Amino acid sequence: MLDRAQIVVDRFRQVEAQLNSPEVLADPIRLRDLGREYKYLKRVTDIYHRYETVRAALLRAQDELHSANDPEWKELAQEEVHRLTTLLANVEEELKLALLPPDPDDEKNVILEIRSGTGGDEAALFAGDLARMYQRYCEKRNWKWELNDYTEGNVGGYKELIVTIRGEGAYSWLKYEGGVHRVQRIPQTESQGRIHTSAASVAVLPEADDIEIEIKESDIRKDTYCASGHGGQSVNTTYSAVRLVHIPTGITVAIQNERSQIKNYETALRILRARLYELELQKQRAQEDAIRRSFISTGDRSAKIRTYNFPQNRVTDHRIGLTLYNLDQILNGELDELLEALRLADQTQRLAAASS
Repeated sequence: MLDRAQIVVDRFRQVEAQLNSPEVLADPIRLRDLGREYKYLKRVTDIYHRYETVRAALLRAQDELHSANDPEWKELAQEEVHRLTTLLANVEEELKLALLPPDPDDEKNVILEIRSGTGGDEAALFAGDLARMYQRYCEKRNWKWELNDYTEGNVGGYKELIVTIRGEGAYSWLKYEGGVHRVQRIPQTESQGRIHTSAASVAVLPEADDIEIEIKESDIRKDTYCASGHGGQSVNTTYSAVRLVHIPTGITVAIQNERSQIKNYETALRILRARLYELELQKQRAQEDAIRRSFISTGDRSAKIRTYNFPQNRVTDHRIGLTLYNLDQILNGELDELLEALRLADQTQRLAAASS
């Protein structure tokens, strides 16, 4: 572990020097990539230096314990050795986790897609609840929420919602949210008070850069049409809505939120690029050893990940068996406890795989 840490420290010094070189400062892409690497390297380097400081202090405390003759002084030295031994073990664990290879997408913005599933109007209402939950979470983290496109449900909520979330580390937190979310509650339209089960799917895509996913113009079919509103009626007479079809994969993106065809085209292209990037990630993950594959990295959007039970104010995440009884707070954007638990479970699994 310490050998790996020293390699990271050496690399940190190299990157730090390169970031100040005129060649890198003149190359925006290289500057961006080195900046991302620098952030990871600095975190590991800081923890490593803290580890070395605590270890040196522990060695001094052990020497004092062995050389102490006064019983009272010996007792104090023993307490200090115990304190520093515990602290060193904690820092060592922190260093092991920090040395895990970072997800290269963690610092990216997010394309978030929410779609109503089984349950009709109730599913659309639940999709609206999920959208508000994530929007409030973004507000708490000072992330920017940009509405790309949406289709309203018949009685409220959304049949489909696509947004871009911009903020530091957005994907590193929200990547755990992809999958099927299930709700159990009494629908507003239920007159006999029976609990129904509905579902909505969430897709979390890292926003891909132009250089990561190159899309040939010949591979895209572009259709334009008049944007339509609730119920299908035309809301303008210009062909501002855009539909892009990626011919090789059949992936289709339709955007009509903006009045400008150019803006809708740019948004559709960003979403198409993100979906193609996710497709490539799924191919890579399919080739990984199943034992080493993270539970959050299966790429399976059909997997049921969480149940929201309103009568019991209960939320259960089925991947890690975590149940919380604060549904009202979670739907208000208080997702930290859930996401922290998922991050820890993911890190623990990756650490076990790296040690095997």
